[in-house]
Amino acid sequence: MAIRCDQQYTTPPPPDLPIKFRKRIRALGGSDIALVIQKCLFKTDVSSGHNRLSIPLNQIRQTFLTPQETEFLNSGDNKKKCSEMEVMLIEPPLRRGTISLRKWEMKKASGSVTSMYVLVGQWNSVAWRNALREDETVQLWSFRINSKLCLALVNRRAKSNGYFVEF
Repeated sequence: MAIRCDQQYTTPPPPDLPIKFRKRIRALGGSDIALVIQKCLFKTDVSSGHNRLSIPLNQIRQTFLTPQETEFLNSGDNKKKCSEMEVMLIEPPLRRGTISLRKWEMKKASGSVTSMYVLVGQWNSVAWRNALREDETVQLWSFRINSKLCLALVNRRAKSNGYFVEF
């Protein structure tokens, strides 16, 4: 059973990174594993027309970028070209690939601006390969290999008792 975004429930604490991911990251020489975000997928996160996973800054659990990476992603002018970083992504079946990380500033009708990071480029392929659907819960974890940023995507399903299981 997938947890729906509109359900009212008490969120259990986020589970640890599944052991199979932890072993894979260690085998690659990875370290500094940290949960970036646990989020419910919205329609735009799985829409082929949008081709991106949004990572709102106000939902990030802990800093995952170095000051230099933050400065680099902030250097885009957001009119025609955003600065982007190519990062390794480990998907749920432990498949490795690369994806682009960008920072977007989105203007709202009210005139305010919402900042978010986004995974773009190959996101549609990632979503399709992993059968990601609206209202499912996913986690994005960061780690480092030789100080280079890498990410791991974990798809979660909820059991009836409220605890998560990996997919």
